[in-house]
Amino acid sequence: MYVSEFGPAEEEVRPRKRAPWGVIALVLLTGLALIRNGSGEFNVGPPQPASAAASDTRTVPGTFTNAPSPLPYSVPDRVRIPAIQVNAPMMPVGLDSAGWVDAPPPANANLAGWFTGAVAPGERGTAVIVGHVDNHQGPAVFYGLGSLKRGNRVEVTRQDRRTAVFEIYSIEVFEKNNFPGDRVYGSKGTSELRVITCGGGFSEQNGYDGNVVVFARMVEVR
Repeated sequence: MYVSEFGPAEEEVRPRKRAPWGVIALVLLTGLALIRNGSGEFNVGPPQPASAAASDTRTVPGTFTNAPSPLPYSVPDRVRIPAIQVNAPMMPVGLDSAGWVDAPPPANANLAGWFTGAVAPGERGTAVIVGHVDNHQGPAVFYGLGSLKRGNRVEVTRQDRRTAVFEIYSIEVFEKNNFPGDRVYGSKGTSELRVITCGGGFSEQNGYDGNVVVFARMVEVR
């Protein structure tokens, strides 16, 4: 897969005016289909979400009634998911010359990407973090994403030295050909996060046929 080059992640530059979320959803729906992320050489595929981990993401879970106020913009630089031992740096990812969402370079297994066309994690709206499930050498940063459960947490450190802590309320796998962009990327008026990797079945011709999506909402700022 072609991956564009990016400037240094440590430079905090306010992005240009963002596109409406509906446009972002359409772009992401198409672009994420390019994240093939897999060699098909492993006998055991990545874990897939259990049905018990899914909830109705169109409703607001009651556990979030005391959510903190949204944060101002700041570039995120690290993501941690303690339940699956993820502790990874992040780089900004945008669109390549063909209009696709780029993924982090697959050769670096422990690297996640923050999509700069959406909000920064902690801002009001839905932030998006993507990463590979595997590469030709083995499991990659989000290999274990499908094994997460409701109540697990995702921590995102930002360059303003704040850590936005998100609680997971659903983990689901969607077919790439039937991806519910409005449900995944639509803003709920609070600080939300989606963590996305590939999942579902795998074929040599088409790669993974789905995306594992973690739905989470900010519950703490440290």
